Parts: sequence; structure tokens; C-alpha cells
Amino acid sequence: LESSLLTQPWASVRFGESSFLAKVYFRDTGYILLISDLSSVWYESADAEAVGQRSKELNKRLTVHVSSFLNHLCSLMCPLLAGQPGATTAFSCHRSPSGLRLHVKSELSGLPFYWDFHCCLAPLDMVSRHLVRPLIQMNLVLQCQVQELISLLLQKDAEIEDYKESGATLSRDRLRTEPFREEVFQQNFVAEVRNSAS
Repeated sequence: LESSLLTQPWASVRFGESSFLAKVYFRDTGYILLISDLSSVWYESADAEAVGQRSKELNKRLTVHVSSFLNHLCSLMCPLLAGQPGATTAFSCHRSPSGLRLHVKSELSGLPFYWDFHCCLAPLDMVSRHLVRPLIQMNLVLQCQVQELISLLLQKDAEIEDYKESGATLSRDRLRTEPFREEVFQQNFVAEVRNSAS
């Protein structure tokens, strides 16, 4: 389950006043959920037996096969992660020192449907695999892209300067640009990031 979860994208979700990043992977034999508020990371991995036992405790009037139950749970969670939760589904969460509980309330076959994800703190190696390493790798990729773009801008400025020295002029003055200054660009970028974070 966890190796399949690695391929799932993170999604931004909101429960009440709290914002989280989450990703989940379902199959007929269980699920795994990873959720973070960027201060802590919690997870739950449940197999078919655990899902069947909890479904009996929470939904005494429902008698459906575990795989159907998991498919229904997936049909509730996937729209939430896509930013389009169902109108008849309510989500809430409760944090405690021991973990995080995500409560789901909906309907199944015309009957009330309840589910609780019992999430505990994720181990450090899991946090590293799913959050830290991908973020560092993406940061390195973006740094390479920025350096490539800076190099292209400096080349373009040199090309434009060469045209000017050859006597070329702009046919439309609105296309005129100031020469790119990398140091000024970096200073302005850092200032904008600080302002947006404050």
C-alpha cells in the first residue's frame, strides 16, 4: 500500500479552520492515508479485517462486503482531495497528543454512513519518503530551471545589445525592456516571499 501511495499527489484540504495536505490510496484489501499540517504528519494503514471490524462498530445497520465499503469510502475521499466534496458528506477532524482522528459522515444505500480514520504520528522514514525527499528534489529541479532561465535572459540581453550597436531600433516602443539584473531580481524575489509569508 505504501509504495502505491508514493505515486499519489498531495492535495490541499480544509476541515473547519484547519488546513492540511493529504493523500490516500484505496484498494479492495485496504487503504493508507497520509495527512499533514506541515508541523506534524499522521497516517493510518488499515487492511480488510480492520476495516470490516470498524465498519460493524460504526454502521450497525449496514451489511455490505468490505470491498464495497472501501469503494464507497474512496468515492467520498477522492472528491474531497480534488476540491469537490460531496454535498451530502461532512468531514471533521480532532487532534490530540496521541494522533489525529478524521470523521466522515455521509449516506450509503439511503442509510447514515460513518467512518473514522484513526491516524497516528508517521515514523520519520515515512515522512522522509513522502514529504522531505520529494520537496528537496523539487527544490533542486526548480533551482536548475531558474538558473537556466537567468542564463537565457542574460543571453537575450547580450543579443539585444548587439542589435542596438548595429543600429537596429524597436518598431514598437512598448516592447522595450530594461536589462536583466540577477542581483536585483533575487533581492525582489526574497522580499516578496517574506511579505507573502508574514
